[in-house]
Amino acid sequence: MLLIKSKRDALLTPLQSVSGIVEKRHTLPILSNVLIERSGSNLTLLATDVEIQIRTSVAASEGEDAAVTVGARKLQDILRALPETAEVSLLLEEKRLQLRAGKSRFNLQTLPAADYPRMAQTAEQQLSLSFTQTQLKRLLALVQYAMAQQDIRYYLNGLLLVVSGDELIVVATDGHRLALASAETGGNHPRTEVILPRKTVLELSRLLADSDEPVELRIGGNQAMFRFGSIELVSKLIDGKFPDYERVIPQGHTKILHLGRVPLLQSLLRTAILTNEKFRGVRLVLGEGSLKLISTNAEQEEAQDELEIEYSGEALDVGFNVNYLLDVLNNVSVDSIECHLNDPNSSALITLPGNTRFKYVVMPMRI
Repeated sequence: MLLIKSKRDALLTPLQSVSGIVEKRHTLPILSNVLIERSGSNLTLLATDVEIQIRTSVAASEGEDAAVTVGARKLQDILRALPETAEVSLLLEEKRLQLRAGKSRFNLQTLPAADYPRMAQTAEQQLSLSFTQTQLKRLLALVQYAMAQQDIRYYLNGLLLVVSGDELIVVATDGHRLALASAETGGNHPRTEVILPRKTVLELSRLLADSDEPVELRIGGNQAMFRFGSIELVSKLIDGKFPDYERVIPQGHTKILHLGRVPLLQSLLRTAILTNEKFRGVRLVLGEGSLKLISTNAEQEEAQDELEIEYSGEALDVGFNVNYLLDVLNNVSVDSIECHLNDPNSSALITLPGNTRFKYVVMPMRI
């Protein structure tokens, strides 16, 4: 039975959209598969890891209605290995899916579509709003690097998404640094706070395009649904209490430095070479007209770099994890940043000139 006949990329592109969440080895073998469903002139591909589900559809001409699940990674690897111009046919033969392209034949094991676990979608709806793909992609890029990884405080292994009035706020923290970004959404929405899992955030960042096409967001029960282009992503939410991010952001720091992003980034990269591998600490020594960056390691080696800056206040010597500073500089696309400092025991606040919608806080470390 012919399921679909199409150009390679007409099948590979939607498969790549859904297969990012598929685990290579899973306790449930069927979760390593993708569900391929043909109905009329529509071919739907669906993948899930039980926490996230991604579905996409493509127009299909030749073929009959049927449904099957097959190994997502294997199918993707085969399609990638074929020439771009290849004409691909998928045929169902008993418990096997045969892929034909030119003189190539691949027979893949299948599992019944009826056994595939689909996420039950909640009928409850608290909130629905829309913004552009570019808007959401940029917001996520500004904060996602600050999410925790495998922290025992599970609510930090994700991203706080706040909708309030006409504003969308995203916040990420791992307990040592915090990144916040916001954008106007239009409309007047009741305050809603949800925590998106880390995997959902990374998948969204991968799938969103730099375009003015809309993203529709729906929040209801313990789920968030994102619809954009031909993609529908449904994710469970993390149930937990996110830290009060407003309390973390320092107020009234007296030492404000205007620094070129690229010169500071390059200076930190040089200094980072001789940091202690475990602690990755770098000292910022602030004096009149200069900012020195100093690092040492267990072998008693030392790196020192100096930037000329406009500063005439009191001296300061404060330490930070160099990775936390590099992360923010690599993820903001601006020429210069503002660094707000106070004393050796206070967090630094990094902002963007003329932009009140981004804040990055990093705790100091003793070096």
